[in-house]
Amino acid sequence: MKILATDLDRTLLPNGSWQSDDKAIDLFNELTEKHDVLIVYVTGRNLALTENAIKEFGVRYPNILCGDVGTSIRKYENGEWKSDKGWIEHVRKESPGWDAMAIRDAVAGIDAMQEQESEHQNQFKQSYYVEHEKKDQVLKKVDERVKGKFDEVIIYSFDSQDGKGLLDFLPASATKQTALEYVAEEYGAAKDDVVFCGDSGNDIFPLTAGFRGVLVKNADDQLVENVKKAMDQNPDLQVYFAKGDFKGLQGYYTSGVIEGAYHYGVFDCALEKV
Repeated sequence: MKILATDLDRTLLPNGSWQSDDKAIDLFNELTEKHDVLIVYVTGRNLALTENAIKEFGVRYPNILCGDVGTSIRKYENGEWKSDKGWIEHVRKESPGWDAMAIRDAVAGIDAMQEQESEHQNQFKQSYYVEHEKKDQVLKKVDERVKGKFDEVIIYSFDSQDGKGLLDFLPASATKQTALEYVAEEYGAAKDDVVFCGDSGNDIFPLTAGFRGVLVKNADDQLVENVKKAMDQNPDLQVYFAKGDFKGLQGYYTSGVIEGAYHYGVFDCALEKV
């Protein structure tokens, strides 16, 4: 079983400031349908926003959606989404100290952070906007009040497109990395059989977890730096940096996903048939 997993915004989806290749999404859809590849979207988007992306950009439905920064897992079967109940039980068992409302109470009143809208919260996700220029002060106070008390992980990322800092509190067992590990185990796939593509802050964990990683050409500079540091510390990590100039593709967004998938042989030997 070959698994091609990818973040959505500014990785598979061409919704950044870089120039995209017009036919890249059609090519992605064609290649992934033609080959025996399990497609997994691993994204911060919830179900409704994922549906919006599929309609707006024309990307195919995935086989599996690890949404809400990995806190929810759904399968797409026969035109319907089916929630993975086993994942919910798994997270509750592995992170018994998790308490979203207790975290909400603990961080109440911290300056320069604002709770995100209700649609961006769920039982395993408590999320905030942060004034990016004040992130160091915010994260210091957050650590003092929360760190290590709720079986949680604290993930900060920066949306370079709108200048917003994003702060997510998640159970330690429910992240992009652990969700993808759960999917791989369910399908009997070794980590070497899983390719994960990303572009920004919270992709660092699956990119450095032992899967075969791909950074699209428009990846954030900070992520590139952090991944290279991780590779220096662990020479066994496999991460491919999309370069562009590949079959007429520039390497940004969907094109970088395709380039990386070819690099790892996800599409077998079909290169010359495209």
